[in-house]
Amino acid sequence: MVEDSSESKINLSPLSMDSDFTNSNKPHISVVTPAYKCSACILELHKRLTATLKRITENFEIIFVEDCSPENDWEIISRLCEEDGRVKAIKLSRNFGQHYAITAGLDHAFGEWVVVMDCDLQDQPEEILNLYKKSQEGFDIVIARRSARSDSFYRKISSSLFIMLYSYLGDIKADPAIANFSIARQNVIAEVRRFRERNRSFPIFLQEVGFKKNYINVLHGSRFAGKSSYNFSKLFDLAIQSIVSQSNKPLRISIRFGFALSLASLVYGIVIIFRYLLNEISVPGWATLSILICFLGGLGFANLGIIGLYLGKVFDQLKNRPLYCVQQTKNIV
Repeated sequence: MVEDSSESKINLSPLSMDSDFTNSNKPHISVVTPAYKCSACILELHKRLTATLKRITENFEIIFVEDCSPENDWEIISRLCEEDGRVKAIKLSRNFGQHYAITAGLDHAFGEWVVVMDCDLQDQPEEILNLYKKSQEGFDIVIARRSARSDSFYRKISSSLFIMLYSYLGDIKADPAIANFSIARQNVIAEVRRFRERNRSFPIFLQEVGFKKNYINVLHGSRFAGKSSYNFSKLFDLAIQSIVSQSNKPLRISIRFGFALSLASLVYGIVIIFRYLLNEISVPGWATLSILICFLGGLGFANLGIIGLYLGKVFDQLKNRPLYCVQQTKNIV
């Protein structure tokens, strides 16, 4: 958290500011936040975001992406759009999911700097000051690392299992302290927008594009109101999607298992042959049939793993369906 609570703007030398900062047609900072079952958080989030961003610049925008919430999120956001022209809103036609909602927001965010954060106030708006200050040291991306997570015991366990599964099968070293909260230059976001695959994960894309990045520790607040929409099942699905899009390790495991099964069948086949030679098997043809079924079954398992995984990816991409559908917008030109 920032200790100075005054309303004065951050002192930055002219050399640290972007050259077209004074271009009023282009926001200096865009904040993208997906909204789902966050009706009780939106007004407080807007209040704290506005107070924080004004300490950096008056030239900012806040983009809410309403992911077809069953609560009255859209009504509250719409009222904010009428009262504050810097608030923009996108309503998706159905619940596409958090990372699709982030994609919709990024597609409409053209500030020199783009902040992505959750709507439940666990990503604390005041930490944007620290992210922005760090970015002015010459970094294209600054990612928040949650130093102490304010989650329930169940959520911490679920997230830990998610990270374990993702790290092992994704063949990468995942950091459980990192989520969506970050700030990045517009040229970085322009590259992230080019990622149009179906399996989406904003933190992965931010890591994949490269550029000069850094990390800072931030305080992780408790949820302002309501409950998280992520249960263990959704976290598990997200892990599988992220793993399949990022790594082919499940494919390699499938192949190894198939060949291990074939090797086991070969050993079993040798045992059956010895039993046959010792006249312990009296049914003609049973030994040969058992060996062939086990051996070919193992190889088939490996091949189906290859075909199924890649065919599923190709099928999803070739359909070329839109990543999201917009039902309504507010203050979006």
